[in-house]
Amino acid sequence: MLKRTPLFEAHQKLGGKLIEFGGWEMPVQYTSIMDEHQAVRTAAGLFDISHMGEVVVSGPQAETFLNQTLTNDVRELAAGRGQYTLMCNERGGVIDDLYIFRLMRTEFLLIINASRINQDVEWMTQRVASGPYASDVKVTNASDRFGAVAVQGPRVKEFINGCIVGYSAGPTEVDQASDLQKNELGLFNFNRMVIYVARTGYTGEDGFEVFAPLQIVAIWNKLLEVGRPFGLKPCGLGARDTLRTEMCYPLYGQELDEHATPIEAGLGFFVALDKGDFVGRTVLAEQKEKGVSKKCVAFKMTDKSAPPRPHYGIWSTGADAKHIGGVVSGTQSPSLGIGIGMGYVPPQFAKPGTAIDIEIRGKRAPAVVVQKPIYRKPTRG
Repeated sequence: MLKRTPLFEAHQKLGGKLIEFGGWEMPVQYTSIMDEHQAVRTAAGLFDISHMGEVVVSGPQAETFLNQTLTNDVRELAAGRGQYTLMCNERGGVIDDLYIFRLMRTEFLLIINASRINQDVEWMTQRVASGPYASDVKVTNASDRFGAVAVQGPRVKEFINGCIVGYSAGPTEVDQASDLQKNELGLFNFNRMVIYVARTGYTGEDGFEVFAPLQIVAIWNKLLEVGRPFGLKPCGLGARDTLRTEMCYPLYGQELDEHATPIEAGLGFFVALDKGDFVGRTVLAEQKEKGVSKKCVAFKMTDKSAPPRPHYGIWSTGADAKHIGGVVSGTQSPSLGIGIGMGYVPPQFAKPGTAIDIEIRGKRAPAVVVQKPIYRKPTRG
């Protein structure tokens, strides 16, 4: 039986095409992926992210525990600030990638992937129980208590205050939601209920995320109402995928899994090797020093072709061409009008400008390794 978010009926009323995703029944699109993608790039899009998990880690040793469990340095976070980070196993493989916010000195909110909620909670709970923190750290799976939406795009800051009215008294103190800075989180009131609002984004555009215990349907409807004059459209998983692939943002289960490390995935920036010991550090430090056997690269098709898809083969070119890797994400880029993707290849094929072939429906089509991100916002001068 597929799970449904509190917004399931709202998706039906809006004509959303529903599919299975990570055990959930979610909208893949409403009008078209192209239409919704362009709305986010030029105006605004509204996404249901209620399927994602929320975990609260609290207690006097919460910071120490999290710093030994996650790759980034939690000590850098003031109250109300967030960071992208990863949770690894002893081999350096990624258990999950997530966002963490410090709510107060001894309390943190983790936003985790829908398909990894049980694994993450079990991993952290076991580590607490087997470590020196059993009485000083509490891991609480709050996923069932929250609904969540993300509203993304360059015009969102023009109307967000029409939905989230008033000030945040903490942990980030601002007069209105649009005053939040990148990676900040505040507590606001909506219909006399306390809700979390963060400003992060997964599309390469400005945007806000709203996490609410009871009011998510009312928030969704209010955002649609105040955002429509600014070009806001409801968006599904299809547009989320094209948007994040253009930006080379990883998706768990594709770029990331327990057999790929953050260094191999090109996420070394989020690994604080200098902070002291943490799970997986030994392997990650060795990879940083000695190199890796595979790298996650971005590529662009050089001719018109059917779009690349996950699991398609990647080949070297020339007379001695051989199979060198596989596509992990691939799509037709609505912004660029050509096939794009990411895949793992040996390091000697990872340099931007390297010619490769992608095996599409039994035939090889030419592509080129490019710098990340694949899509860059046009500069307006």
